[in-house]
Amino acid sequence: MIYLDYTATTPLNPEVTKTYTKLLNELFANPDSIHKLGLETESLMNKSRQLIADMLHVKYDEVLFTSGASEANNMAIKGVAFQYANRGKHIITSTCEHSSVYETCHQLEKVFGYEITYINVDSYGKLDLEQLNQAIRKDTILVSIMHINNEVGFINPVDQIVKIVREKNPLTKIHIDMVQSLGKVPIDLSQIDLASFSAHKIYGLKGSGILMKKNSCQIVPLISGGQQEFNLRAGTSNVLTNIVLAKTMRLALENLNDKLMKVKQMNHYLRERLILNEGVVINTPLTNGSPYIINVSFVGYKPEVFVHELEKYEIYVSTRSACSTKSNQMSRTLEMMKVDPAIGSSAIRISLSALTSQQELDTFINAVQETMKNLKKQR
Repeated sequence: MIYLDYTATTPLNPEVTKTYTKLLNELFANPDSIHKLGLETESLMNKSRQLIADMLHVKYDEVLFTSGASEANNMAIKGVAFQYANRGKHIITSTCEHSSVYETCHQLEKVFGYEITYINVDSYGKLDLEQLNQAIRKDTILVSIMHINNEVGFINPVDQIVKIVREKNPLTKIHIDMVQSLGKVPIDLSQIDLASFSAHKIYGLKGSGILMKKNSCQIVPLISGGQQEFNLRAGTSNVLTNIVLAKTMRLALENLNDKLMKVKQMNHYLRERLILNEGVVINTPLTNGSPYIINVSFVGYKPEVFVHELEKYEIYVSTRSACSTKSNQMSRTLEMMKVDPAIGSSAIRISLSALTSQQELDTFINAVQETMKNLKKQR
């Protein structure tokens, strides 16, 4: 099997699996119970939170455990929106956000009467910083922009975004979706207010995530009824998931630069091989793009058919974000980049890992060439 869909999810790190299964029968107590078992469980979860805070270079009580990045994004955006509604109801995001951000903003707009400004991108996915600068107002309470786009892989300049926002309105909160950043590229949380992360993107458990929320930023809880997560997320804690997340992050961050260098080499090699084939267009920008993602169009071929044909070789890629694969329409991100419909409607996302080998890429290229020949005969 050749797996090239790491952006959608990753396999469990064997060390994480080992730790999780070992603890399954040992840590069953509720961490909010005051007896010995509960206190021991709470202590381990608190230790995990502190380790995560240290790795992210934030404070202990600025790490909130969630069920994943979608919840973290909702928690950040709606939490800020409701908390600071007295200051204004204007929120800024981009046209190319993950659905958990885009649809959350859309809901605030349609259901709760907030005004949302959607910043455009150019043909390379570059955020229109001048439009962002012009969009910020006195009543702008939040700017929510992803760091690395999950479909095409372009990287937004967080430092420039922060500079623009802080200069125009220092009271505006900044939320960054960093799901595709953690464990892949260096990140800096020092100048932002909120950031979202997911464990299953870094070889961890599904149903596990984090919202980093600075103490200077207040939010209204979305789930009420208990004191868990500093009174911001009620409900019995998912103890084991929260405990092993620290180990998941530590392993993902180990040798980060070495892994990044290897993936860059794999990305360069794959690009060189792909563009040798007629009818192949690479949509991910060569510069300012994540080396972990290559969005490529096999023009004239239906992406769903192409993906299933590759399955015959036990090769697995995807057509777009896993949260929107049921749609047959052209990717919103490619549409906003003004990619030609004939190209955009033929797009497939290939995502790499430090686990990917050149031999796997060679096998993939051969399978792509065979698939193009076979499907061409069927048309």
